[in-house]
Amino acid sequence: MSKSQQSFNKKEKEKKRRKRKQEKMERREQRKLEKSQNPKKTFEEMLSYVDENGNLTSTPPDPSKKKKIKAEDIVLGIPPKGDTVEESVRKGKVKFFNHDKGYGFIIDSISKDSLFVHANNTLDALQENDKVTFEVKMGPKGPNAVNVKLV
Repeated sequence: MSKSQQSFNKKEKEKKRRKRKQEKMERREQRKLEKSQNPKKTFEEMLSYVDENGNLTSTPPDPSKKKKIKAEDIVLGIPPKGDTVEESVRKGKVKFFNHDKGYGFIIDSISKDSLFVHANNTLDALQENDKVTFEVKMGPKGPNAVNVKLV
């Protein structure tokens, strides 16, 4: 007589396979039950809109608030350097100036920003705490004070 072809290990694997299959069927039935209990949403109910502040909302946008934008007004990338230059005369105070090296810094009286100034851009000799008028131009490393005059 020969031994049975079914070993203990094979029987255990078969039990696990049947159990997984049964659990899968139960999960499927559970999903069907949940789906039948929840009413289906229409396409319009699922839509979301973005309002003028960038927030999601369920109400569609108001066509009367629509803004017209010309394609020529849209700037792609970095704006040209000419657009960022400020030409107005400002007042300020010399914070630091080194005559040996030929540079210093001016504090703007309105914005309290510190601006670089080079000796070539001054019309008068500068000392610390002098009150000055100047113009702002963009340099390679940021805003610079030019046409600096003592007040």
